[in-house]
Amino acid sequence: MNKKQLNEFPSEVIDKIGYYVYRLIDPRNGETFYVGKGKGNRVFQHMKGAIDLKGTDSISEKLNTIYEILNAGLDVIHVIHRHGMDEKIAFEVEAAVIDSYPNTTNIVGGSGSNDYGPMNALEIVNKYHAEVAEFKHRVMMITVNKSLAEKGLYDATRFCWKLSESKLKKVEYVLAVKQGIIIGVYKPTAWKRATIENFPEFHTDIPERFGFVGREADPEIQAIYIRKRVPDEFRKRGAANPVKYSL
Repeated sequence: MNKKQLNEFPSEVIDKIGYYVYRLIDPRNGETFYVGKGKGNRVFQHMKGAIDLKGTDSISEKLNTIYEILNAGLDVIHVIHRHGMDEKIAFEVEAAVIDSYPNTTNIVGGSGSNDYGPMNALEIVNKYHAEVAEFKHRVMMITVNKSLAEKGLYDATRFCWKLSESKLKKVEYVLAVKQGIIIGVYKPTAWKRATIENFPEFHTDIPERFGFVGREADPEIQAIYIRKRVPDEFRKRGAANPVKYSL
């Protein structure tokens, strides 16, 4: 069988491999640009998506990368990272692999990566040994594990998130959370839609999302929350949404 032309698995292969976790690799630089899970011919469906959406405004970074590879006369390298799993195990393996390749085009982290992703030994101790926070205010908790790698803490916390407009009016403080530990407390003074007009410094225009302008909370407020652990009730295993509320 010619690997270059492979765009689907034979039926007898599908019957044996079950759920699998895969990586898409760019042959131009050898880098993994997407991690996914699925069964059947899921691993090959991204190629079709790139071709179908060619030239449209809705094409994602992942599909655009695939299109550029094909346009260069090359083929995406499909690697089946682990197979023969049930769906539950595949979720866990996918999350671990995504955490191992932080620069992929995946829009969100893997299942549970916000609270159970990579940590050094000290972070593990802090996470499970830290005092549990007691919320004395109406707060929004934002997990900044991924955005913190690209921005300072304030900017990583304030921009830009898919938020409930009705809940925004009730929020007194925004807590920046890393691996389940509160590392920043901010007082928002204004919530604005995530447009270039409102936030020119971010060069991003996603009007269905929001960001805030604010300041660090007063020292007495920070003392209540900083280095405290988010209560378990707000850290449901497998939850991918980085935003949670205590209102």
